[in-house]
Amino acid sequence: MKLLRIDASSRIENSDSRKMADLFQKQWQQKNPNSTLVARDIINTPIPHIQQKTIEGFYTPTDQLSDDLSKAIRLSNTLIAELKEADILLISTPMYNFSIPSALKAWIDHIVRINSTFGVNEEGGFYGKIEGLKAYIITSAGAVYDSQEMKALDFLQPYLQTVLGLIGITDITFLPLEGTTMNEEVFVKTKESAEEIINHL
Repeated sequence: MKLLRIDASSRIENSDSRKMADLFQKQWQQKNPNSTLVARDIINTPIPHIQQKTIEGFYTPTDQLSDDLSKAIRLSNTLIAELKEADILLISTPMYNFSIPSALKAWIDHIVRINSTFGVNEEGGFYGKIEGLKAYIITSAGAVYDSQEMKALDFLQPYLQTVLGLIGITDITFLPLEGTTMNEEVFVKTKESAEEIINHL
């Protein structure tokens, strides 16, 4: 079994999402002592945003790739290989300005790739090419998103569910931590709920 962990919080210390991911990893390794962990801290080791050559490489057949284009998509190939080899995907991310951090978006732009992780059928519909991967996504937010008014401002969870679903990752469990800076009572409750789910995985 292989666990792929992605950390996207700019807070290296005192990050609620990272702390919960640490608990998940600890529990996972205790229950799966022979498992393999691949950890990517995309803050300490940032993923560069895709560029012109990257996009050209995505749309160029493999046997027609120049050296420059091959180099431009090398990181994407590595990240996709990590994803395809994993059994469990663990993402820890805060909510920044109602959505995901740019660091996580950069990783997504490298792994959501036509003809590699998703395809287009004859009717013009999309289908995913990543199979059998279970995802756990730990999120943290300062506010509480339980009312209809606040739910309308949450672009993080719907986006991740949609974009990961595009590539075939549909078995997703979200572990949201809310009220981290604005409502201590809610934060404690959501933290306890996430810990309970992790302890029973």
